[in-house]
Amino acid sequence: MRKEDCFYLGKIVSKYSFKGEVLVKLDADEPELYENMESVFVAMRGNLVPFFITKCRLHKSSLLRIKFEDVTNEDDADKIMGSELYLPLSFLPELTGNKFYFHEVIGFTIIDAIHGDIGIIKSVNDTTSQALFEVEKGDKQLLIPINDEIITTVDREKQTIFVSTPVGLVSLYLD
Repeated sequence: MRKEDCFYLGKIVSKYSFKGEVLVKLDADEPELYENMESVFVAMRGNLVPFFITKCRLHKSSLLRIKFEDVTNEDDADKIMGSELYLPLSFLPELTGNKFYFHEVIGFTIIDAIHGDIGIIKSVNDTTSQALFEVEKGDKQLLIPINDEIITTVDREKQTIFVSTPVGLVSLYLD
């Protein structure tokens, strides 16, 4: 399995018991969707390695308590401590309306209410406090905030996102 075919689920943040159980900090809006998993991919030395789960349940809101099949003691748990967990993209619930996963809108065209076609989404920058579309129009790059006030419609069939950007934002980049 390649990382490009998966989504980031969370990170192993601590050991839970001397029997090898670990706690995973989930990066999910609905952690309860992941309570009954049978397996996950664990990132180890640049590869995704499948790990099978014998027990999995929520622990204090966004933590998931997991007992892996082949992790039977603290030493085994130490070896995977800090590792990232991934699941195949096919496990993501389908979103509708104006909700979307960042990976699914790469390549979509952005249409602004005033300026029309302002470019193609090349990536999403979610490392800042405000997630941003990184849009290319010719040789220029535009940064468009991702929020409900700006995004008016997501058209998956036409791979287009309609936006109403604040006055002056697009001109800042294109003029």
